Amino acid sequence: MDKISLPLASKVATARGWDTTMREIMLASKSLPVLIESFRTAENKVGGCLSDVWIAKSDSGVMAWSDSKIIRGVLAVLLEKANSQNDQDETDYEAYLTSLGMARYLSESRTSGIRHVTNRLAEIR
Repeated sequence: MDKISLPLASKVATARGWDTTMREIMLASKSLPVLIESFRTAENKVGGCLSDVWIAKSDSGVMAWSDSKIIRGVLAVLLEKANSQNDQDETDYEAYLTSLGMARYLSESRTSGIRHVTNRLAEIR
């Protein structure tokens, strides 16, 4: 599925400048459903992140949550992509974020944490 056909990705990709991009990321965070407590386990927790991040797979797709609003927005964009694909499709999620113009607006520590998130996402898909 093309990134422009995905609503959250399209909004982020067409945002101009840091402030508009961050606003779209923050708005995207509101679309991420709260991950129920039973999925917030040590097994689902992503190591290497400053914020708490959990990624889990269920029958309905990949789910995630973070205590950071910005990271929740990034997760929402990533899950929109992941859950729009077949299980056989492979995606370079870091390259995907770069293609949307998101990567350049994330701090070095967030980028490092997101790398752990994208690796985990690729593992469980």
